[in-house]
Amino acid sequence: MSFPKYPEYKDSGVEWLGEVPAHWNKTALKFLGDYFNGYPFKPEDRGEEGLPIIRIAQLTGESEPALFFGHIDERNKVNDGDLLFSWSATIDAFIWYGGDAWLNQHIFKVTPSREAVKKFLYYVIKHVAPRLADFDAHGSTMKHIKRESLAQRVYVPCLHEQVVIAAFLDHETGKIDALIEEQRRLIELLKEKRQAVISHAVTKGLDPNVPMKDSGVEWLGEVPAHWEVVKFSRVVQISEGQVDPKQEPYREMVLVAPNHVESNTGRLIAQESAESQGAESGKYLCCPGDVVYSKIRPALRKACLADKPCLCSADMYPLRARHSLDNCFLLWTILSEPFSRFAVMESQRVAMPKINRESLNELHLLLPPPEEQREIVAQIDKEIQTIDRLLQEGESAVRILDERRSALISAAVTGKIDVRDWGGGAETDEPELAMVAEESAGYSALGGAQ
Repeated sequence: MSFPKYPEYKDSGVEWLGEVPAHWNKTALKFLGDYFNGYPFKPEDRGEEGLPIIRIAQLTGESEPALFFGHIDERNKVNDGDLLFSWSATIDAFIWYGGDAWLNQHIFKVTPSREAVKKFLYYVIKHVAPRLADFDAHGSTMKHIKRESLAQRVYVPCLHEQVVIAAFLDHETGKIDALIEEQRRLIELLKEKRQAVISHAVTKGLDPNVPMKDSGVEWLGEVPAHWEVVKFSRVVQISEGQVDPKQEPYREMVLVAPNHVESNTGRLIAQESAESQGAESGKYLCCPGDVVYSKIRPALRKACLADKPCLCSADMYPLRARHSLDNCFLLWTILSEPFSRFAVMESQRVAMPKINRESLNELHLLLPPPEEQREIVAQIDKEIQTIDRLLQEGESAVRILDERRSALISAAVTGKIDVRDWGGGAETDEPELAMVAEESAGYSALGGAQ
């Protein structure tokens, strides 16, 4: 889809903004709205009752809000439809639809001025605000926006044109968002398929017609009749004894920590030496082929194969398959759903979810014949390779759509495209544009745009 440019432009005087439509008016973010800062809630302010406290993690969907029991200035209350502007860490604008809530101090509640339509201002903040962030605003390593940065010069059209631009962006970004959601659903289905392939192969094998037997282990259920059910300690050695990472040759060796391992996939995603990580306390020595398994928060399923001599943190176990167990088969077993369920159940007995070596040694593993283990590993590798390729394509599509969304917002709110004649297609007409206007604070104060 392509849109025309405006017939005439002028220099904005702002390097990143460039030229803007000649009839747009110069103003600043601070003149487009009233920016009310939230309340500095403390941990002791939480309770079992009351309204939720909105923090940035709630806006981004990373966690559920905590409750606050008490009463503060009503100006700190947020209602459905309010425009919120998170100015710390995650720099973004949001329209809130989570019901009545209290506002945290790292978020502005923005009431549009007489110069701005709320939804247009929402898109302007999404485009402009990330450019205003810096690391020094509060002496922190996280990005923040200083209140004085709201003096940033911007250019805006008349209210009626703002309404049209906002409606256009709602319509077009809505279509993009629907495509992104479709891709994300596909990604989740592929991840479920990936997990199912692993779990079925290491517990049921590759032959659907093989005779089955009761394993005698609740979390394993029925298994191929010719497979052995053995204790973990019989076929896996958990390394003991630690080395000093400050000494040679250990300080130059790669030190694997849980954050270096990708959840669920068995992939090592980063490599850093013990010296570069400033390691001081004792670490385990891993040999090539060892399975390095994170004992903390086992639900994350962080395990990988060591491809060379390395160290691992005390939060991980080096596991070495022995007798007739294959290391690769052991890795896929650890990444399987049944093993994970067992590990999570065992880890919940302590405050910090962690599975200890005693619990590991007591669990039971399945032991197919060596040749069958190799066949299973080869088949898993083959199927996972196909699924991972599709996952990469899906994630790439999401990134491209996100970039398209951002570019479209940027082009519309900076006047690089002219959408004044946009009608929204058959499903959108003038009454809908009027509804957008009526919902926008500041619009009715001027008696409506003609």
